[in-house]
Amino acid sequence: MSENQLILALETSCDETAAAVIRNGHEIVANVVASQIESHKRFGGVVPEIASRHHVEQITVVVEETLNQANLTFADIDAIAVTEGPGLVGALLIGVNAAKALAFAHQKPLIGVHHIAGHIYANQLIKKLEFPLLSLVVSGGHTELVYMESHGQFKVIGETRDDAAGEAYDKVARTLNLPYPGGPHIDRLAHEGEPLIDLPRAWLEEGSYDFSFSGLKSAVINTVHNAKQKGEEILPQTLAASFQASVIDVLVTKTVKAAKEYNVKQVLVAGGVAANKGLRAALEEAFVPLSNIELIIPPLSLCTDNAAMIGAVASVRFAQGKRSDMSLNANPGLDLEE
Repeated sequence: MSENQLILALETSCDETAAAVIRNGHEIVANVVASQIESHKRFGGVVPEIASRHHVEQITVVVEETLNQANLTFADIDAIAVTEGPGLVGALLIGVNAAKALAFAHQKPLIGVHHIAGHIYANQLIKKLEFPLLSLVVSGGHTELVYMESHGQFKVIGETRDDAAGEAYDKVARTLNLPYPGGPHIDRLAHEGEPLIDLPRAWLEEGSYDFSFSGLKSAVINTVHNAKQKGEEILPQTLAASFQASVIDVLVTKTVKAAKEYNVKQVLVAGGVAANKGLRAALEEAFVPLSNIELIIPPLSLCTDNAAMIGAVASVRFAQGKRSDMSLNANPGLDLEE
């Protein structure tokens, strides 16, 4: 890696239009995110067509603002990176085609990046990664435990079989008539209540690191419906605290167990749900006795979708000589292990 490698990265996998410039794989020169939450809030979730239209409107503005903040021109950039998947296919296409156009126009190398790899490498922006390591990925559509022996090598040792943690949060939030996105609202309510309701924890088979939150979501919905039929009142704070306690118990227990079994040096937390205060606190407490394992949790600004994390991955791929060509396309089902 050169002493002043500059990568311009784009991210449009869902409902954030983002661009960033990363220096040498770990320094954020500029990081701009245009959020669409207000546009999707009234629908209770992301509407793919609306997301794509917003990306079309915002991508050029966001790229220009990023270069302005960095005080750079395209002549200073060494490569252009972009999220190629997974994500919403229409949204991904905007970013991929914008990146290809910029790479072609300015004769720069093009680097396609996996979105979940980006969430994992967001941690590289605050701390040097040491291998082997384990990453707990918790986002809207993904809940995974990923083992890494070296840069760019991903082995999924556990994944969700149905609802991801973030999906469960949003569905429970709708049951409680909370706004989208539901995660922050559930987290806030959980800190105001006590986990007095006994809700299920899906441990699955002995030794499995997979996750399942569909049954928990259903149990919450059934608890609310049963209470209504009986004319009983359940405090939203109590339900939120009970739900969150179940999710966190499973996530933390499986993460600690896997970290010990795989004898890792670091445990990284990645994805939008990594912003959850309850999860952060529980993980920090659980890893206090494990002084030989370093727990790394990115700041809130790097938990949700952003382009800085895409640039961090791209810097590694660039140094390894990996490039994409103009046949690069949106790949909503892109496999992390490929």
